[in-house]
Amino acid sequence: MSGPRRRRTGERPRGRRRTAPQRDFWGNEATESDEPPLIVPATDPTVMLHSLSSPPLPGRETVAVHYFAAVAEKAASLAFALAAASDLLDDEDPDDDFEDDLSPEPA
Repeated sequence: MSGPRRRRTGERPRGRRRTAPQRDFWGNEATESDEPPLIVPATDPTVMLHSLSSPPLPGRETVAVHYFAAVAEKAASLAFALAAASDLLDDEDPDDDFEDDLSPEPA
């Protein structure tokens, strides 16, 4: 009885592999024409963390909350910087428009 047959390293498999349909990774003409919405920065990036209550770390809840908040604030500041660099930041404050309407006009 002969042993199991092993494939040589130089041989290719006989079956043809199916090729997946080609798609654009970054979109197509239909998605390129749409302007992305402007990004409004969060007033408190830790609000979601506070809604989840304290982490289940006995004796270390306060320290963990502090570090989780620091990470969330750092991520929010980086997102803010990326949005500003990409010119996607909604930096117009709606209160500024209201104050401009109330200010007296120069004579």
